[in-house]
Amino acid sequence: MIRVMLVDDHPVVREGLRGMLEAEPDLTVVSEAGSGEEAVAVARTAEADVILMDLRMRDLDGVGATERILTEHPSTKVVVLTTYETDADILRAVEAGAAGYLLKDATRTDLANAIRAAARGETVLAPSVAGRLVDRVRRPVRQTLSAREVEVLRFVAKGLTNADIGRTLHISEATVKTHLLRAFAKLDVSDRTAAVTTAMSLGLLP
Repeated sequence: MIRVMLVDDHPVVREGLRGMLEAEPDLTVVSEAGSGEEAVAVARTAEADVILMDLRMRDLDGVGATERILTEHPSTKVVVLTTYETDADILRAVEAGAAGYLLKDATRTDLANAIRAAARGETVLAPSVAGRLVDRVRRPVRQTLSAREVEVLRFVAKGLTNADIGRTLHISEATVKTHLLRAFAKLDVSDRTAAVTTAMSLGLLP
């Protein structure tokens, strides 16, 4: 019997997942958590084989929770289950040690099989996620970010506002925004924090 822990900040989602998984003869849901911090605490006593981890949650996101749980319980398998599939989210989850990355539109059969595969020590990725990772390898961001875009991100990482960056580089605030938007598109992110985090993970920023 594979012991599963559910982590999602929406009770109705956890209830639906529990119903789906407990219809499988070899899967049992042993615990639940509604936030990242709660997940870390519950994982200490849950003795789960596989944890289904939501990505965007209050207080501590799924990546942070994954890192902390695997530090304490390295044999546990964490499979991210989310609606988000940006390159930044995928890379952060994989780097945190997640054994898989699935989307919430997965069928019951696909989800159950992914849990079984993760429990066996295999990596499980939604087809679209696998495709994005392959595309990222074939199209390195390092070759597409311009020198100015990298420079602007370096100042963002230091906490400067767009206005501050514009004054420092002697360009308009609108031009700074343009460089940021182009960097967001190339990094496949939607905000400044994610852009800096992704750029750092790719070795573009110290």
